Amino acid sequence: MHHLGSTATLLACLAMAGVAGCASTDADNRRGVAAIVDDAAITAGVKAALVGDPNLKASEINVETYQGVVQLSGFVGSAESVAAAATVARTVKGVKSVRNDLRLK
Repeated sequence: MHHLGSTATLLACLAMAGVAGCASTDADNRRGVAAIVDDAAITAGVKAALVGDPNLKASEINVETYQGVVQLSGFVGSAESVAAAATVARTVKGVKSVRNDLRLK
């Protein structure tokens, strides 16, 4: 899941919609932009929640969100940290599911 690549693709389509008349409607475009904003808010919320957990080194955990699905990646020091990060991420409003790709150092 590469949030930035997906965002660029969506933004390119949105730009083309105004010029080339993509099949999407204005309502579809607004929903797409809203989804990007929602995903960014979810990512920020998960990062803040990870920082708020004193047992986790949030700086070593990467967070990306696409359509409410959060992907955690990076390296942590213990299996407990892997599980704790996923648990913390699930508590954030808007998270539909968590893909936990954290690895042990």
